Amino acid sequence: MGTAEATEETPGGDPNEASAWGEVAPEAARRLLVAAVEAFAERGYHATTTRDIAGRAGMSPAALYIHYKTKEELLHRISRIGHDKALRILESAADGAGTAADRLTDAVVTFVRWHAAHHTTARVVQYELDALGDEHRAEIVELRRRSDAAIRRIINDGVEAHEFDVPDIPGTTLAVLSLCIDVARWFNVEGRRTPDEVGALYADLVLRMVAAGA
Repeated sequence: MGTAEATEETPGGDPNEASAWGEVAPEAARRLLVAAVEAFAERGYHATTTRDIAGRAGMSPAALYIHYKTKEELLHRISRIGHDKALRILESAADGAGTAADRLTDAVVTFVRWHAAHHTTARVVQYELDALGDEHRAEIVELRRRSDAAIRRIINDGVEAHEFDVPDIPGTTLAVLSLCIDVARWFNVEGRRTPDEVGALYADLVLRMVAAGA
């Protein structure tokens, strides 16, 4: 990989999407992740080639293989970072101070805000799971299980404290997470609501769902 490749700007016009990968180094590896997210979101994993990804990053296909051995490894890296971030958001809220309603509000606002602000990345993270190999898929499924457990814990605490009226805690947990994740599918930066506003709206909807304060 030549010097010119390493010094070019990261492709893509949305700084929010690029900022999702700030922890990835070196710069060339980060640019490839951003390019892969754009390609997978636009064309789907199976219709995207490594040449497509390398071209979007301004690199040769040979340069891609220096950092990622396969296209599936790229998807796994994207999925792992995204799910780690989701888990940190939800566990931080579950472990936070305040009532169950306070913690559920924090979880939903923060989780939805991330899915809206990074909607292109989130679509790939959340909806390309089936393209992963068995070992990598099992790893991501475990992270999802832990995210589910964080929300379930908050709801259970609310039920035990008589804040929430939830007859089906597992089903309600699934509904809450599904509602939040779906933001990535429809959010538009040119729409009339900001990520913060969508987060606040969804937090209110979720509190109504669990009958908080009723």
